[in-house]
Amino acid sequence: MAVHSSAMSRFVRIRPDLQLHVLEYVPVTLPPVGQPSFVLLHGLASVAELWHGVAEALVAQGWHVLSVNQRGHGRSDKPDGPYDMQAVTDDLALLLDVEGLDRPVVAGQSWGANVVVEFAARFPGRTRGVVPVDGGFITLSTSFPHWPDCEQQMAPPRWAGTPRRQFEGWMRDAHPSWPQSGIDGSIAVAEVRHDDTVAPWLSFENHLKVLRGLWEHHPRDRYDVIVDPVWWMVADSGGADWATRKRADLQYAEEKLVNCRSTWFEGSDHDLHAQHPERVAQLLIEGVTEGFFV
Repeated sequence: MAVHSSAMSRFVRIRPDLQLHVLEYVPVTLPPVGQPSFVLLHGLASVAELWHGVAEALVAQGWHVLSVNQRGHGRSDKPDGPYDMQAVTDDLALLLDVEGLDRPVVAGQSWGANVVVEFAARFPGRTRGVVPVDGGFITLSTSFPHWPDCEQQMAPPRWAGTPRRQFEGWMRDAHPSWPQSGIDGSIAVAEVRHDDTVAPWLSFENHLKVLRGLWEHHPRDRYDVIVDPVWWMVADSGGADWATRKRADLQYAEEKLVNCRSTWFEGSDHDLHAQHPERVAQLLIEGVTEGFFV
């Protein structure tokens, strides 16, 4: 799928054998010295483009943004492994080094939210703060104590070979309340093949490896060592049981974390950054301008 014209698409080699694809948004006027960048991470099987609406709103107000395709996703390299939390947080640390980003604010959605929580635990002080978006508390082993059960229940659907127009129609029908930037981002999770069919950028085999890494992650065990500010943005999609579990997870996090706040998005989808990009962007900016991210 096409890259948005407002974003600069480029590749960053973080290791001799691994390069990541990033979308960079640079404001027309250079931001003030000391103003942090925003680094945005997608969820499992998603892509950097799903953050486009947020990135556009940020850059329009003078902020520098880097939206990242993590290993295996989008146009980034697709090694056979590893895909555990140590590997992907090491990738992020190397990316910040190569890009020379000094203490950015790092946001991640779903699996990407767990990634930013783990990053804050492993690399204290490398960010001004992290923003888990409808994730960061995901503990799959609670629902699936045994990996084979998780693998069976959460394996992705096999939709490679779907005609492009049919796939685009699915995305539009599934998200009637989303702005166009969110629709375009959801369509971008697919690679268009020479025969005008689509396939996931993330292979089925690598999807399961990422899923295994998420299943092995226990974010509750990491809160005690996190010193950077954490601002949760959470979707309340109306499911009472799920919302109750999320509130319990956040209450636990707030008791353990040194500096934590949360904002709920009522009636929102899991991809709330795609559904409400302007609001997410404004909260990110407020986190800096009001001194929460320091």
